[in-house]
Amino acid sequence: MPSGAVRARRPPSPPPTYNQSVPRFPPKEGHLDADERRAAASLGYGPARKPGRALALGGYNITPGEWKLLLVVVFIASAVRLFRLSKPDSVVFDEVHFGKFAARYIKTRYFVDVHPPLAKLLITLAAFVSGFNGNFDFSEIAKPYENTPYVAMRMVPAVLGIGTIPLAYLTLRGLDCRATTALLASLLLIFENALVTQSRHILLDSPLVFFTALTIFLWTGFCNEDKHEPFTDRWWAWLTLTGLSLGAVVSSKWVGLFTIATVGLGTIRQLWTMLGDLRVPPRLWIKHFYARALCLILVPILFYMAMFEIHFLILENSGEGDGFMSAEFQHMLGGRGMADTFADVAIGSKVTLRHVNTQGGYLHSHPHNYPGGSQQQQITLYPHIDENNDWRIINATQDNHPELDWLHLPELVYIEHGSRVKFRHISTEKNLHSHDFRPPVSEVEFQNEVSAYGMIGFVGDMNDDWIVEIEKGTRRDPVSNRRVRTLGTQFRLKHALTGCYLFSHKVKLPSWAYEQQEVTCNKNAVKANSLWMIESSEHTKTPPNAPKVNYRKLNFFDKFFELQGVMWQTNAGLTDRHTFDSRPHSWPRLLRGINFWVKDHRQIYLIGNPMIWWLSTASVAGYVAVRGFLILRAQRGYRDFESTKVVKYDTLCGFLFMGWSLHYLPFFLMGRQLFLHHYLPALYFAILLLCAVFDFLTSTLRPRWRLQIAAVLAIIAIWNFSIFSPLVYGNMWTKQQCHDAQWLRTWDFSCDSFYDDYLQYRGVTLSTPQKSSVIAPPLATIGGEPDGRGAMVVEDNVGQDPDVPPKAEETAVDAEKAEPGRDIFAQPPQVDIMSKEKKVVPAPAENDEPKAISSVGVQSDDGPSETSADQPLDGALSGTVMENTVAKEKLIVQGPPEAEQAEADEVRQELFPEAHV
Repeated sequence: MPSGAVRARRPPSPPPTYNQSVPRFPPKEGHLDADERRAAASLGYGPARKPGRALALGGYNITPGEWKLLLVVVFIASAVRLFRLSKPDSVVFDEVHFGKFAARYIKTRYFVDVHPPLAKLLITLAAFVSGFNGNFDFSEIAKPYENTPYVAMRMVPAVLGIGTIPLAYLTLRGLDCRATTALLASLLLIFENALVTQSRHILLDSPLVFFTALTIFLWTGFCNEDKHEPFTDRWWAWLTLTGLSLGAVVSSKWVGLFTIATVGLGTIRQLWTMLGDLRVPPRLWIKHFYARALCLILVPILFYMAMFEIHFLILENSGEGDGFMSAEFQHMLGGRGMADTFADVAIGSKVTLRHVNTQGGYLHSHPHNYPGGSQQQQITLYPHIDENNDWRIINATQDNHPELDWLHLPELVYIEHGSRVKFRHISTEKNLHSHDFRPPVSEVEFQNEVSAYGMIGFVGDMNDDWIVEIEKGTRRDPVSNRRVRTLGTQFRLKHALTGCYLFSHKVKLPSWAYEQQEVTCNKNAVKANSLWMIESSEHTKTPPNAPKVNYRKLNFFDKFFELQGVMWQTNAGLTDRHTFDSRPHSWPRLLRGINFWVKDHRQIYLIGNPMIWWLSTASVAGYVAVRGFLILRAQRGYRDFESTKVVKYDTLCGFLFMGWSLHYLPFFLMGRQLFLHHYLPALYFAILLLCAVFDFLTSTLRPRWRLQIAAVLAIIAIWNFSIFSPLVYGNMWTKQQCHDAQWLRTWDFSCDSFYDDYLQYRGVTLSTPQKSSVIAPPLATIGGEPDGRGAMVVEDNVGQDPDVPPKAEETAVDAEKAEPGRDIFAQPPQVDIMSKEKKVVPAPAENDEPKAISSVGVQSDDGPSETSADQPLDGALSGTVMENTVAKEKLIVQGPPEAEQAEADEVRQELFPEAHV
């Protein structure tokens, strides 16, 4: 080959002068290779985050442009939630309860509610600052507000509802989602109808959702700080704030316990992962454990208890909630204190008897008779201190005027186990009495009526005799186990003839007994409901230096734990049906809402944005399906979970799915009354999960396309919101538009409440014919003859009475369909039956037939049995009327639970007809 064809060798690459220690293509700062990215993703780091790199506060790397965008979002949220906030200017749904609670706070009158106090305290603060005096009673839905700063009170949930929007945006950004995804979540929350409706009224769910969102935001910031560098000042700040927020959410409603469970499971996962990391020494792991226990357990508990301390400090006076608390608790309230009373109880003592178990109050009688049964004087339990609660203990074994025997006894005769006594009602001079008549409400064979029977100077009969059976005493007073001592001995009263026990239970008598608690004589009495104690005792022969007793003073922890028990038991007992209650299985599908308010041909009805609810539910179901599919693939050997992208979105969606599950699934275990608004905290997690799924599905698209898809979803959400906005704001709507909006037949908002046309809201009469119950007058044609005047159609009034105007057309609005949730602590207005009222009001009688008087056969020791009868009270009756000659009247009492059940069954029949086929 010619030398010219030989190719010269090129110098080696790189040239000899090249420094081999310097990489040819140096990596960017924070760059991770494939193995480092996989390891970081397994620990929860983002794909571009590396330990040791500078971290924005809480990991929220928000650009200045995003802050400006966030201000626009907050402005839109404010406009949506504050629009016409003053309308309606009347009470809406559970404003009946929570507005009333604010009035009780301002009046410092004690009340009890099943919810913790924080949200109610915030509403009360706004009312107090605005000058509310607490005089408005919030008694019923649609009652117009008078001298009440209801707009300021509604501003609290409205502002907190607005605050939820930027928290959702920042939370998704902290979870490493794109700005477009966070913006979409904010818009979906802004235009979610149910969240808007709840945030516009004096209700507790908007504060609950806000504190839930705040907790997740702070927890996300702490997790980012923890991944970057633990135990810094910022790390401690985020962790402590998370604990305070946990305390706030559980102090608003007990549903906040589900938020605590969400953070708790996240904490357990962190500690478990850390325990498996051999680079973490045991001492460091213990430090992490104690830090989390301090801030996430102790701090929330202290915050929660502090709210109740404020609650107790404000509600210092007696109120409608007294009857649900123990006697010790009640006597620490203003107006309920009791002076020291004598410990000894003897024949002739003037006493008050208190029922131990139900907290129903004192054994009570007043000068009003039962309308049925024996028609004798009523015996009830009354929760307030009154002269009609005073009784005299009389020795039933004496024959000569037992009410005077105690004055002639040489010394005090104490009440011991087995003592046979009578109880004389001091103000009406009648004895505590029982006989074979059925009670007015508990009409069963083993229950006997208890009444007050007798007159001045009347000794009484054996139906007035009771045997004392001491059940237990107190450790502080050993004597209380042997004889009855004030506040120390719990005893039962056994009827001497029938063997039944004086008994009471949580059953209210009708209005003719002022809805006081029923007292009966029960042959099968539950021991707890047949226990009594003496609360006060005085005797003329008691020496002044005799021992005295009083209720134990409760400390904060005593009151706190007692109130928690009352709240828990009552919450579990809310099992009555409501016209608009629903079960958890219907919530994700938005099968039914709640009627909040109906008035003036307008309506407020709680219903969600269908597009948002159904898409969020689909995202939850989609995550479960995909996660299950990936588990099956992993079992077959596929390595999907080695992909950093899969691990990132699985961690993100898994956390949000856990939050949704913990805020939704526990409701299936509850048998209590439930409503659609109980789903709102779970809905918040479902919307964030929907946006996380959107972030994953659009992760490979160009930002422009991703923004366009988000815009389409936002527009659809706004369109859905606008369709149902009249139900959010109580705006004008027509019947046809309402019917067109009933996409599901189970959506039972009342379209008949609206007018047929918008002109009718302005008082303009329509020219088009309308269906009406008014009979149109006959018409006649005048004129129209050839070459005459033109034809004219007029009303033919022939045969009509000109003095009787036609009836105006009216539209019936079923305002009673809107009813608040049941407040089991609500007490009917008490009518004081004071002892000074000596006049006896007889029960109305349909005829002049004598009432039944019980007769008792007594076997004497030295002769045949004698018949002793209850003597007539007013001298109108003479002789003995035998019990078997008088037909007993039965009082039929129709209880509200049956009526509510029938109404609920009727609604269910209309909504789900296929279930009854």
